[in-house]
Amino acid sequence: MSNLTVAQVMELAPVIPVLVVERVEDALPIAQALVAGGLPALEVTLRTPAALDVIREMAQVEGAVVGAGTVLNPAQLDAAMNAGARFAVSPGLTEPLGKAAIDAGIPFLPGTATAADIMRGMDMGLTHFKFFPAETSGGLPALKALAAPLHTARFCPTGGITPQNAPEWLAQPFIKCVGGSWVVPKGPVDAKTIEALAREAAALPRHGSAR
Repeated sequence: MSNLTVAQVMELAPVIPVLVVERVEDALPIAQALVAGGLPALEVTLRTPAALDVIREMAQVEGAVVGAGTVLNPAQLDAAMNAGARFAVSPGLTEPLGKAAIDAGIPFLPGTATAADIMRGMDMGLTHFKFFPAETSGGLPALKALAAPLHTARFCPTGGITPQNAPEWLAQPFIKCVGGSWVVPKGPVDAKTIEALAREAAALPRHGSAR
């Protein structure tokens, strides 16, 4: 288990790949290609029966910081951590899940879409959030409006982020990274393609970085 903070996880790369992996045998080649391309933080969503085994496999890849996404409750959080997850991402924020993540000391990115969501998290001591679903929750104009009064919060927008619109999101000082599924195309695993897409994503400029 790493002692990374959530801020450090978000600083690892401009993009956190959001991974829906159906087959355990795909885990190693996907993780190796992503890490080789410069994307070490990997969010494995708990949407498939293979997800926990995928986390176990990916956690063996040198340089990979594997997290669990679509974490809905404390039981799933425990299972993900036991499988080797080093950070957790959820689509929303509930008090039981938030408390469990804080008690466990795991870097946690809860999903938020409203001021009330973010304020609830801040009341719990959280400072970093997923903005989800980003595009259908009003996109960048909505997040700019939320981030102004809630100026200490930092975000990872996910949902509808593409290579085309990611630079606009990443240019904002309150956005530390974005979540995206485009880096691993659907279908048979093509490691060379994944690595090439990862290199492009890793090269995206962020606020304050050299352009």
